[in-house]
Amino acid sequence: MSDLTTTVIEAHGGLKRYNRFESVTAHFRTGGALWGLKGHEGVFRHAGVKADLHRQHASHFPFTAPGLRTSVTPRRVAVESDAGEVIAERLDPRAAFAGHSLETPWDNLHLAYFAGYAMWTYLTSPFIFAAPDLRTEELPSLTEEGQTLRRLKVTFPDRIATHSKEQVFYFGPDGLLRRHDYTADVLNAGPVAHYASDYADFDGIMLPTRRRVHPLAEDGTVMREMDLVTIDVETARFL
Repeated sequence: MSDLTTTVIEAHGGLKRYNRFESVTAHFRTGGALWGLKGHEGVFRHAGVKADLHRQHASHFPFTAPGLRTSVTPRRVAVESDAGEVIAERLDPRAAFAGHSLETPWDNLHLAYFAGYAMWTYLTSPFIFAAPDLRTEELPSLTEEGQTLRRLKVTFPDRIATHSKEQVFYFGPDGLLRRHDYTADVLNAGPVAHYASDYADFDGIMLPTRRRVHPLAEDGTVMREMDLVTIDVETARFL
């Protein structure tokens, strides 16, 4: 691991503490323009998500109706009842986004897959950077709004479903994540800047409780007037 990788993992609670836990369950509110564009306005207005910390699996609940939840892994997405009955299922879910644009409507399985891998990435970073098959490289620092941010380019292995293979994470002087740049391949809509703030301590792990995702213009300018996605975490519990 790079020195910056070690620094930011420690700032967020440390790998030793993180490895004591098996999962995190968070309750959150989300908004932004994306959900309406995809035909799912208000779907996560108030919801929960459980993410496994040491394998890629996430489940949102309730999902579209009381008593339903999702099950998302890199190779499978499903909507299930709380009793475990499979309501809908798709194998190789990434392939189902071929040819999509930002305006392409999503079915429930598209939605479940995107939300599942995205929240898993957010809730397990930066701790997953310690995995031996993830590559991290410190990039030159950037100054934004008077604050110097150290940048880490992370290259994800094929076994992890996430927005894109290469992503850039920006960290403040305290080592906490401030910004996260990526292109969500399944959206085919260009790069975004994802801002994280309002940190809280949940069982010794530092999580941002406020996230805002904005498009990036061709010249790299952050289009702050448009919220593509907003996420506000109300509670989180590591077990």
